[in-house]
Amino acid sequence: MALPIRPTHQTYDIVVIGGAMMGSAVAWWCARNPDFQGRILVIEADPTFEHAATSLTNSCIRQQFGTAVNIQISQFGAMFIDRFKEFMEDDSAPDIPIQSFGYMYLADNDSFAETLANSQLLQASLGAGTQMLSPAKLAAAYPFYNLDGIIAASHNPVNEGYFDGGTIFDWLRKKGGQLGVERIHNRATGLRLGANKVTHVALASGESISCGAVVNCAGTRGAEISAMIDAPLPIEPRLRYTYVFEAETPLPRDLPLTIDPSGIHVRSDGRYYMAGAAPDDDHPRDPDDFAMDHNLWEDKVWPALAHRIPAFERIKLRNTWAGHYDYNTLDQNAVLGPHPEVRNFHFCNGFSGHGLQQSPAVGRGLSELLIYGAYRSLDLTALGYERIRANAALTERAVI
Repeated sequence: MALPIRPTHQTYDIVVIGGAMMGSAVAWWCARNPDFQGRILVIEADPTFEHAATSLTNSCIRQQFGTAVNIQISQFGAMFIDRFKEFMEDDSAPDIPIQSFGYMYLADNDSFAETLANSQLLQASLGAGTQMLSPAKLAAAYPFYNLDGIIAASHNPVNEGYFDGGTIFDWLRKKGGQLGVERIHNRATGLRLGANKVTHVALASGESISCGAVVNCAGTRGAEISAMIDAPLPIEPRLRYTYVFEAETPLPRDLPLTIDPSGIHVRSDGRYYMAGAAPDDDHPRDPDDFAMDHNLWEDKVWPALAHRIPAFERIKLRNTWAGHYDYNTLDQNAVLGPHPEVRNFHFCNGFSGHGLQQSPAVGRGLSELLIYGAYRSLDLTALGYERIRANAALTERAVI
């Protein structure tokens, strides 16, 4: 059913700009909280979500991060997925299993092997099941790898792998609507400020909506929205390519999401396999640029796959697409929470490919800020905007 263009009311307590996974998660978490009795409006420029990162994601989750806050965010995400029916409070909600084939990071140099080992210690201290594997152990468990040059690996087979993010997204929108969340097909064109807060959101259709708070969930256009309050964001669209292929000789077991030193990653995808790669020239793109580089498959991706997994010398490409990361050039980490001065403007931007798996914890955290003025469950302060202004990176090295 098509969304209406114009809002029902002139005033909303919370206006969410961007209605994909993050915007839907924020709106749902707020609406389900009995302590919130206000109105929520979600503004979505493209309700088909044809080019949204939510639609073009590879839909995976992992705990193998190098910062504690990201590990904890994904741990809650895994728990949310596991208890999805309970969170939806609806017996008709589906079970959403995680296909836990895990992520497999391969190291071909001492520096990266040390990074993996240090990260494993951090992950294990927080309860993750990550293990370091020697080449011998790796070869015994996964004999289909060519381990030439590989000196170590990191793998976590618990709550890491693929999940059905599309179904979760559908249910967040559905349940949000049942709880009173209003969604419109429109675009925010300006923000009016007064007394150090956003007082109105201007719409492309001509209306000016008064608001109690604004949440910027605009994905690759997040920097455009924050510029409306003169708040620079180091976030830009970056192209990422996905390839789905069939192997003439399938592997004897599920393939972990393998991050090869070449920069290519590949995993099982049902009876097929899914690989991903960045362009060789990884520069910012226009938000509407989704052009494929068809030479990259033949020149880089397929050779890298066949080198690491010789069975992939005989494969048939079945599907390809291009998507975008809302890439944070400072530290590849999310920017969350209120602006230091314009306190009712909240950031929810720059996930750099982690957004789908982080949406449960981020939606919960921002709802707590919006309703109570502080984080109550998981402290996400380290991901605040202050570090952007101070140019103080919280670098996440585990970016794919």
